[in-house]
Amino acid sequence: MLKIKDLHASVEDKEILKGLNLEVNAGEIHAIMGPNGAGKSTLANIIAGKEEYEVTQGEILLEGEDIEELAAEERAHKGVFLSFQYPVVIPGVTVTNFMKTAINETRKAQGLEEMPAKDMLKKIREKSELLEIDRKFLSRSLNEGFSGGERKRNEIFQMAMMEPKLAILDETDSGLDIDALRIVANGVNKLKNSDNAVVVITHYQRLLEHIVPDFVHVLYDGKIVKSGTKELALELEEKGYDWIKEEINA
Repeated sequence: MLKIKDLHASVEDKEILKGLNLEVNAGEIHAIMGPNGAGKSTLANIIAGKEEYEVTQGEILLEGEDIEELAAEERAHKGVFLSFQYPVVIPGVTVTNFMKTAINETRKAQGLEEMPAKDMLKKIREKSELLEIDRKFLSRSLNEGFSGGERKRNEIFQMAMMEPKLAILDETDSGLDIDALRIVANGVNKLKNSDNAVVVITHYQRLLEHIVPDFVHVLYDGKIVKSGTKELALELEEKGYDWIKEEINA
């Protein structure tokens, strides 16, 4: 699904990623953890195609295709979804209308006709029920006046509607209470299947109590320096990141 080889990247001439390697297969959930400034959000933004990040070396392959030269919109149309740490507010545009536009723009890019209104409404109903979303929520302006939990739930709803091949969740647990965390995690778990993959970027092990990853990676100083199963996340929770630094320097 996703293969990253020797990725070097910088922001405003400051090198952030320094030879990162990662492979994610369909049907897998990967968690990426690491201290502040390690490059976690930079990695998410680079995969999604944010323009302010410059790739200076390496490859990003999606299903065998090099996507480095593709714009963010083109990557989205190919099935890359990024859940933002701080979602944008769009007054006057309802959640439902935003989703209709996003889906039909993707269909247009793929050479398909717009989704019939009946099918769109059916899909909205099915996905909102799956994620325990109230219908009134869908008629509100996108993220306007939303609580942290509502914003995150909305992003998972967008993910459910778009059905991406690769979903990247950048610190989805940031600012969530236990109930909101559970709802978001349940949504991710329900949407996972053998044809898609999820990359979860987080500081904390608590999210991984609800979304159980197949692999956990530690990103430190621009590289993935250690990989393991969910037990690695528990070890990080117990010891912090200093022992990783000591292990690298040993």
